[in-house]
Amino acid sequence: MSKTKQEIAPKWEIKDRTYFLRNGLSPLTYTLGTRHSRRYPLLHFDEKSGEQRELRYATNQNSPFVDEQKGEVTLGHVIFEEGMLFVPKEKQNLQKLLSLYHPRKDNMYQEFKAEEKATDEIDEINFEIEALLAAKQMDIDHAESVLRVEKGSAVSEMSSKEIKRDLLLMAKKNPVGFIAIANDENVGLRNVGIKAVEQGIVKISQDQRTFHWGSNDRKLMTVPFDEQPYSALAAWFKTDEGVDVFKTIQKKLQ
Repeated sequence: MSKTKQEIAPKWEIKDRTYFLRNGLSPLTYTLGTRHSRRYPLLHFDEKSGEQRELRYATNQNSPFVDEQKGEVTLGHVIFEEGMLFVPKEKQNLQKLLSLYHPRKDNMYQEFKAEEKATDEIDEINFEIEALLAAKQMDIDHAESVLRVEKGSAVSEMSSKEIKRDLLLMAKKNPVGFIAIANDENVGLRNVGIKAVEQGIVKISQDQRTFHWGSNDRKLMTVPFDEQPYSALAAWFKTDEGVDVFKTIQKKLQ
């Protein structure tokens, strides 16, 4: 069993490593904290001992743990330039501090790993293919509903070819978001509500809190507090009272 654990456990590879700031950050310089203080804690929880261990980057020490450093220490600085930091294989103490123990790892910065990047890119490509296929096969009514989320009332003035074109562009620009919108069962219901208001079949009050029939001003529903009006209307269309109204609106829509 122990042999199996050894085979599963990741091995530390001695190699050059590159790190980058997350969230697209690329300031001219960014200095990462490499010394523990009360204001800026730099600690690593050791599960074996059950204790917090203090970290410190010292250029003349082999370990990033203070309790393993001996004698006089020479403190070092870690500076990202334009969002990037290259650390050669000779600086094993710094690499281990950054790759294994630093509390801001995977939060403020990450280690660049070509294999993981390739996997992420494959996922992105697959999402794009899936989104473009969905957009290509989508019927025009559903396409209009999805595109209205991004374009608003401008969709009403677009031809079917323009809708299809912009739908494909929307799918290409944000595949994950497009798929989520396309699979949202309320998108079509929201679109019916918006078109009904545009054509005067239904009216929405000036404060956007109530919907009324356009013909006699009879109140249909009140929008719950803190809800988007057309999302609330879409949800109401699925109630016993709302279903009949929805069917009537569908018959009246041009």
